[in-house]
Order: sequence, then C-alpha cells, then structure tokens
Amino acid sequence: MNDAQPLLVMEGITKTFPGVLALQDASLRVGQGEVHALIGQNGAGKSTLIKILTGAYRRDRGTVRLAGQEVDFHSPQAAQRGGISTIYQEVNLVGFRSVAENVFLGREPRRGLFIDWRAMNAEARRLLERFGVRVDVTRPLASYSVAVQQMVAIARAVSFQSRLVIMDEPTSSLDDREVETLFGVIRQLKGDGVGVVFVSHRLDELYAVCDRVTIMRDGRTVDERAMGDISKLELVAKMLGKEIGEVRREGETAFERTGPPGETLLDARHLRTGPALKDASLNVRAGEIVGLAGLLGSGRSETARAIFGADDLTGGELRVNGAPARFRSPAGAIARGIGFCSEDRKTEGIIPHMTVRENLTLALLPALARSGIVDAARQAEIVDRFIAQLGIKTAGPDQKIRELSGGNQQKVLLARWLCLNPELLILDEPTRGIDVGAKAEIQRLLSELAREGLGVLMISSELEELAEGSNRVVVLREGRTVTELSREELTQDRIMAAMAQDPSPLAVTGAPEGGARG
Repeated sequence: MNDAQPLLVMEGITKTFPGVLALQDASLRVGQGEVHALIGQNGAGKSTLIKILTGAYRRDRGTVRLAGQEVDFHSPQAAQRGGISTIYQEVNLVGFRSVAENVFLGREPRRGLFIDWRAMNAEARRLLERFGVRVDVTRPLASYSVAVQQMVAIARAVSFQSRLVIMDEPTSSLDDREVETLFGVIRQLKGDGVGVVFVSHRLDELYAVCDRVTIMRDGRTVDERAMGDISKLELVAKMLGKEIGEVRREGETAFERTGPPGETLLDARHLRTGPALKDASLNVRAGEIVGLAGLLGSGRSETARAIFGADDLTGGELRVNGAPARFRSPAGAIARGIGFCSEDRKTEGIIPHMTVRENLTLALLPALARSGIVDAARQAEIVDRFIAQLGIKTAGPDQKIRELSGGNQQKVLLARWLCLNPELLILDEPTRGIDVGAKAEIQRLLSELAREGLGVLMISSELEELAEGSNRVVVLREGRTVTELSREELTQDRIMAAMAQDPSPLAVTGAPEGGARG
C-alpha cells in the first residue's frame, strides 16, 4: 500500500450495543488498487466494522477517511453514492424481480418517463457475461440457484464503478470455475485502482488474491501484515488468540476417525426429480459420514431434497432401515428419523426474528405441546442442554438468533435436529461462511455423533473437508452418480478428477455385507 495516499483509513472505531462492546479502537487501512483481506472469527467485529463504514450503524467514536476526506455516511445509499459498494454473504436482492431489474434496482435506464427494458436487459446480460454467467436476465432471480444469485449481486456491486468494493464471503456459494472468474474481475478492479476489502474464511483464497491482511479478534484489530509475511498457521493462531502449536494439534484432531459402520440406514437408487436430478444413487450406514461431492449444478442439493421429501421424486427407489420409503413431504422423513440442514441458512434455516429457544425447538414443538400448550419447563431443559453441549455462544435462550454469529446460528440449526434424536442427518454445506474455529468445533461434533451411531450425509464444496472427514465420498456429475471413493482412495485430487471427468455412471449397491466401505 502507498502509505502516503491510502484510499481508506478507519481509526479508533468503537461501537457499543446494549450490554456488548462490539468494537474497541478498531482500525482498517486500504490502499488504492489494493486487495485487502479482513479476517477474524464470527463475532470478531468484521461485519460491525463494515456496517459502520457503509452507514448501516453509527459509530460511538473514531474517524473514517475516504480518499483523504473525512466521511460519515448515514445510510448504505449515502455510502454507495460516496463510492463504496458492498456485496454481502447473504444475497439481499429481490427474488420475484428479474435478474436485470436486480442488477439495476433503483437506477433503471429510462427513455423519457419509462424504463428502457431493452437497454437494461442488454446491459445486464453484458455485465453477467463478464463473470461467465449466461442466463435469461428476464426471469425472476429466485428461479436461479444461490450461486447465480451471488454472481448477480457481485455484478450489481461492480457496475457502480465504485472506488472501494467490499466483498463479504463472496465465494461461499461458488464453484471453483466461478471463483477463478471472480478473482479475474478482482484483478481487473485492482488494475483500475479500485480498492477491494475481501472477507473470507477460506484461507487459500486470501493467499491467492489478497495483498495485505487485517486480523480482528474480540472487537479489536490485532495485526496488519502483508499476506506474504504471515503463514497460514500464524494467521489462524492470531484469529483464535492461541499458540501456533495448539492450533496445529487442534487441526490434526478436528475430524477423528469413526469406527466400522453398522447397518444401512439409507439406500437410494436411481433417484430422479426432473432435469436437475437424473440418476443419483448412494447409501449411508449407521456411524459413518458419507460425503457428497460435485460441481455446481451436479445435483447435490437436489439429491438431499429428494431424500428428505422437499422435492417430489419422479423415479427411483428409496429405502430407510431396509423398508421402502416415499416421502410426500419433509414431515414424513422427520417421522422416519431423518433431519436436514439446508445450504441456505438465512432463508431456509433460521427464523431471524425468533429467539434461540424458539428456533432450536421448532421441529420438536409437536412433541412438546399438549392441547396446544408448550411444556415450557421441558423446553427450557432441552434448550439449556444443547446450548451447553454444542457450546453455542449466546447471551441467553431468549436472544434473537439473528444477533448470533454465523457459526452459532449453524449450531442452533444442528441442535434443532439433534434434539429429535435422528438416525440420519443430512447436512448441505454445514460449514459455509463460518470461521475456522467454529468449523473445527462442528467437524469434531460430527465425528463424535458418528461414533455414537448417527449416519451423516454431508454435502460440501470444500474438497479438503470431504477428504479428511468422510468415510466415503459419492461424486455426482450432471445429475448422475459417477463414482464412489472409499476411505483408502480419498484425496482432494481424486475427488476433483471424478468431478471433472465423465466416467460411466455407477450404480451404488452398498458395502458388502459384514464389511466396511473404507
């Protein structure tokens, strides 16, 4: 960074919420044409610092200077007019509006008094093609996947031609090809002199695209370095406030091996749900973690939803504990001992305005109620037990879940299903958008649950997570099961090769009786 001409300088930023000191003398400096990583655990203060910069929160103390001028934005719209664009982890666009409308929301091109639809659609198409996204821009945004929606949000932010672009977990829903495309755009922005603040829990991405890093912990800025001057272990240690040796030991034991699997809990053969899912087969035994891998559009989430009864099966066979099953709704799957944590935590998981207690016991309410009255004492006992067991960091059961960090929200969703004592738990991107500390806690929890006999079907875009944490990995491509890798075969390279190549479809028939598949 050119220290004489920084683009952004935030100094002495302090922010207090009722009973919580969120930021204390935090700082951030970003140079022109610099890609700057901002990292820390969930709850470290990153989002609060960004919201103060962009006018969503008012700071109690401190100064903000942009291009040498002191600024004090009173709203995100004012920050946008001042040259700052923000891309949030959770897509905050309008699902029922078209893709093009979302790209130009609030600044639609006009011809006289009327919107120039032809010009708007053409420009939206051009912007998205820069990101390698070729979709019908006249269709509603909600009709596309979370990944496409994320790319639309990124295209919208870049189209403002801002001096500073803030990217909060922009890659959390993207596959490897889309991530590389995004990195190419970031490098273009850097070449144009635009500053980029890049927030990500994927450390490899930071080293691939960032110039410097600011590390936050407990509301404070604890270090600022050039990326080339700090190792990954030291980075994590500073985030967690631990010694490097301790972090190394914890990393080695995050996923502990499970024992030999038991009886087959789930046997899915040749599942079809339409164009997205054409021929998916897999099985899960008691006490094992089965990974489900594939590129974007491979049918991973569709397979999970079909098993859980969220999408209607148009073909194939499903057996649970050896008995035929055909779930018409998730209620039927829940009754047979299956739980499901969706990929989209915000819209399909948490109920943001409800409390931790209400969110945690949502699926258990029918069992807790008599004549429509909830047994409050039993509910409180269950909630307190799971808060302690999963280490959920909260001010109390009556705190609104939206106020929790992403990792703690994910733990509440896990607890929602665990309090039902399921036999099989389906997890779609369970560690998406959470910090390395919370991720390791969830990985250890899954290993412990598997050792106790729970079957886990885990979808993840992080190949390292699948390779280290699974007993087996089933790979999908274009809606079909193409291969299955045993424990002995599991490496990131082999998973990636299976995802990219197109071998003959494999009908998964299950592990040999009396033996484990890895």
